[in-house]
Amino acid sequence: MKYLRNTALIILPVFCSSLVLAQTSVDVSSEKAATEETNIEETIIFGELSRFSAIKADAPIVETARSISIETAQDIKDKGFASLDQAYGYSAGVYGQTFGLDTRGDWVRVRGFDVPQFQDSLQSLFGNYNNARPNIYTLEQVEILKGPASVLYGKGSPGGLVNIISKRPQTEAQHEIVAQLGSFNHKQLAFDSTGQIGDSNFAYRVVAVHRDSETQIDDTDSDSSVFAPSLSWSPSDKTTLTVLANYTKSDTDPTAQFLPVLGTLLSADNGLTIDNNVHLGNPDFNQYIATTKSLTFTAEHVLSDQWDVEFTARSTRGDVEYNQAWPAFVGGAGLARFDYNAWPADPRASGNLVPRSFFKDISSSEQTAADVRLRGDFTTGVIEHQVLIGATHQDVTTDSDSAFLFGFGLNFTDPSMSDPTTWINPFNPTPTPNPPQAAFDAAFVDSPESTFVDNAIYISDVMTINNIKLSLGVRYDEVTTGINGAEQDDDAVSASAGILYKTAANVNPYFNIANSFDPIIGLNGTQGDTFKPQEGEQKELGLKYQPDSFPAVISVAYFDIEQSNVRDPNTVPGSFDPQNLNFEVSGVELEANAQFGDVNVEFNASKLSAKNDDDLPESVPSELVSSWISYKPTTKWQGFKSGLGVRYVGEDDFNTPSYTLVDAMVGYETNEWDIALNARNITDKSHFSTCLTRGDCFVGEDRNIIMRVKYKF
Repeated sequence: MKYLRNTALIILPVFCSSLVLAQTSVDVSSEKAATEETNIEETIIFGELSRFSAIKADAPIVETARSISIETAQDIKDKGFASLDQAYGYSAGVYGQTFGLDTRGDWVRVRGFDVPQFQDSLQSLFGNYNNARPNIYTLEQVEILKGPASVLYGKGSPGGLVNIISKRPQTEAQHEIVAQLGSFNHKQLAFDSTGQIGDSNFAYRVVAVHRDSETQIDDTDSDSSVFAPSLSWSPSDKTTLTVLANYTKSDTDPTAQFLPVLGTLLSADNGLTIDNNVHLGNPDFNQYIATTKSLTFTAEHVLSDQWDVEFTARSTRGDVEYNQAWPAFVGGAGLARFDYNAWPADPRASGNLVPRSFFKDISSSEQTAADVRLRGDFTTGVIEHQVLIGATHQDVTTDSDSAFLFGFGLNFTDPSMSDPTTWINPFNPTPTPNPPQAAFDAAFVDSPESTFVDNAIYISDVMTINNIKLSLGVRYDEVTTGINGAEQDDDAVSASAGILYKTAANVNPYFNIANSFDPIIGLNGTQGDTFKPQEGEQKELGLKYQPDSFPAVISVAYFDIEQSNVRDPNTVPGSFDPQNLNFEVSGVELEANAQFGDVNVEFNASKLSAKNDDDLPESVPSELVSSWISYKPTTKWQGFKSGLGVRYVGEDDFNTPSYTLVDAMVGYETNEWDIALNARNITDKSHFSTCLTRGDCFVGEDRNIIMRVKYKF
């Protein structure tokens, strides 16, 4: 951390001198254009970065001293991703569907850490259970930036972030209707239309989706509706203004059932097994109804041949009504509590009853955010600069009011005095009554709103000196968090540095170092001191290769991440926490994407290790391997397409068994029609995405087949 702060003090004078020299630099844009014109050749794009991308730049990935994984619109379509969390399964070092099949959210871990979600380079999720999930049909691209990104985004995770790119208006007319039918009575109809409005300088886009579907979990539905209109105006070739609106509503039931580990992963004392897809809540109680409304505004304006300005702003409101009942597991040594025959039996059953916890929650989130960027592209002497100067403001309010009835009906002092009326037999569940409303009223907690305000300035410069690309960045954040009228102020200086060397053989070695910070809300002990922000630092050494002989991008990276100022979970509540825990995680990643004639091959692999055995969080597998091979003939069978994918997930710290899943696609496409059949987990392998030491397991996806018919006009 000290090294990075000292680096920040060095970076600022370099930027200032560069800006002064820019005023007298030679305009080489026409010369560059002429050079590029003579080097035009056919290329296959494996993913592009726009100025709303995870690095806020349109630089080629092979010339960027960072690890970035991309799932393009073509990838989303070919691999048949039906939800955002599925799109994380084919990237190195990225574990999607962390908690299995889950209608509540898209949980993802990158390099072993939870990471925030952004959309069009503005953060879009804050906390849990207060927003509707984005529908993947509304997206153009999914990007995963690996490693700390505080220089561009402020507070965050040392693992990196996810940035999803919205579909935007296009001047070329394109229209499509897509119908889907699939497993678990899945039905979906989607519409996407874009184009220029008459002869004007306006372009529009309208995206709409409606899904009516059951799930593999008994008595559990997953319905959703989306309406996302957008409009762009280009009053001149130097200015573009765009407004994107989005209304998303999900009316679902929670699919995560928190299955007891005894009777699933581990043998139960009674010798029985719990079905993976059992519903252990009450159908007339469980619900997850989420609504999100957002309005995003972007502006781009060219000031001169060397400078332009960009602006992004968003206002979002999310609301969720969440009810769920699940078995009242007890963690650690308390797993022995699942001696099913030891509970007092309901007269209607012969034992095997367990108490349940009942949870009711009403949550909301409101966000206003803005990011303005001044971008310069100029030369000083022999150095080419790509400068980004930005300022951000973000104001977020979250609220959660809930009632939690843990182990309802259980008398912890004398179990024989318990009332099993609301308990359930997980081996043969039958409906049981809900707790009375009076019990929820008595447990209701009207929690105070939490507020988060962040104001920041940042600057970065990517300098090209012959074959060397040197990137330097620094950012200053002032963060104010508040709860129940009490406010806490934190500030942080973030820095990053990277260097990449471009060789004649297009084998580009690189190195970067970057840090992250994340404020911790609350008072540490009784002395009135606030917690220190949690900090992270990463060092990464890698190699990127783009051969001349055939289209391909290959990258390999080694990284080491250290997280400091971590709270000690064993500290007695209310006492002083020294925050002296440090986690250190290292790993190796390989990603390759290559085109061999009509065959495209993708391969991803990663391995994580920790300095201490406990450093890897639960539900993080140490090994991940995936591959996707597609075949699209361009001559004899033109229009035919097929794909085959394999995903391997290794064991985690809880020894959740490893598993291998196989996906496949076959279809036929013409100018007007696109028909495809996608199957995930075609062998229908039963598996758990993870099991936790607290006593519960999360079920992975069963075989899921979807037929898609698209008509383009």
